[in-house]
Amino acid sequence: MAATPKRKLSTGRQGRRRSQIKLGTPKMITCKKCGSLKRAHYICQKCKAD
Repeated sequence: MAATPKRKLSTGRQGRRRSQIKLGTPKMITCKKCGSLKRAHYICQKCKAD
C-alpha cells in the first residue's frame, strides 16, 4: 500500500518546494579560434567554428 498525504498541501508550500526546481545558467567557454564566449558543445556564433 502506498503512502498518502494526510492533508492537502497549500499552494504556498507547494510553490516553495517548486522554487528549487529550475534551469541553471548555461556553461560558457571561450572559443579557441576567436576568443569570444560561446556555450559548451555549440558552434561559435561569430566565427562559426567548433
